[in-house]
Amino acid sequence: MNIKEYVDFASANPVCFLATSENNQPHVRGMLLFFADESGFYFGTFSPKEMFKQLQKNPLVEVCFYNNPAELAHAKTMRIKGEIEFIDDPVLKHRIHEERKFLDDIAGENLEAYNEIFKLTAGDIHFWTMMDVMKESQLEHLVF
Repeated sequence: MNIKEYVDFASANPVCFLATSENNQPHVRGMLLFFADESGFYFGTFSPKEMFKQLQKNPLVEVCFYNNPAELAHAKTMRIKGEIEFIDDPVLKHRIHEERKFLDDIAGENLEAYNEIFKLTAGDIHFWTMMDVMKESQLEHLVF
């Protein structure tokens, strides 16, 4: 496998679950991928949120993408574990704000100043399907 196959899967299935850890306690939440390319998997959050604080203290995460097929037999997940880094890029922060402006209405204020972008640029990534039940130790992994 190459990184493009993983980027394509994440891009086609942008709803995912991201786990952080605080005080040895995992915290999992649904996320929406901002975008992915050969340089990494990009996400956004807001600086006042607990997730942002957790990521600052411990940048190690695991993300699971799922294709949500009509038939469970065709289910496929992609798991990535690695370390995130924050990206201080005003252009990306503005872009995510423009793409998710509906959040301003929900919050009742302009959230652009709170935007934080982070990306997974290195880690271990692999696919899992129903055919892999009881074969986890044999799965192909890509370290990127």
